[in-house]
Amino acid sequence: MRPPPSSQFGADITNTANNENNNMHPMMVCSRLAGRAIIRVVGRCNEAQENNNLDLSECQLMQVPDAVYHLMRHTELKGCNLSSNVITKIPAKFAVKFSLITELNLSHNQMSKLPDELADLAELERLDISHNTFTSLPHVAYKTPKLAILNAHHNFITEVDVERLKTCPALQEVDLQENPLSSSCTTELQNITVFRISVTVRGPEDWEDLTI
Repeated sequence: MRPPPSSQFGADITNTANNENNNMHPMMVCSRLAGRAIIRVVGRCNEAQENNNLDLSECQLMQVPDAVYHLMRHTELKGCNLSSNVITKIPAKFAVKFSLITELNLSHNQMSKLPDELADLAELERLDISHNTFTSLPHVAYKTPKLAILNAHHNFITEVDVERLKTCPALQEVDLQENPLSSSCTTELQNITVFRISVTVRGPEDWEDLTI
């Protein structure tokens, strides 16, 4: 049996090399993206040390890295923006490490609950949990003493403790639009006059319309 011509060996080697490069390429891309994300986080922590506002939006985070708490240990943060990541939960220690923040943006993540300890954020005035997967308002919404602006737009909230919400001492504005609130809850919320509240009024579902 005659061996294949050398040109065919060359073609085989080239094809093999190309295949290996194609297999390695996604890994290299992931490594580069991860490296850029780390550089971005460190850079923004450095900026926060100057302006007291930590912006970690769009950093591909699944959680708040422990390194962030370390880098911020001597900084009295006033604002924290964690929006547009893939974060599923916030640890209880967040309230201890960033106890002086007045604004917290958690929008556009994958959170369905918050630790009760966030209610200890005594200076928190603005909280944005919009575009997440909450099915009820977190404890922090009712208990934070200075919370004035609450954005819970576009979640999966069906019921709200309306009476409890009305007793919140500092609330000025609540956005509950684009949530599947029950019709009775929507009516109760619309009757609130002590602060401004926004809800989406929906028509009755087929199964609710008894005239059909």
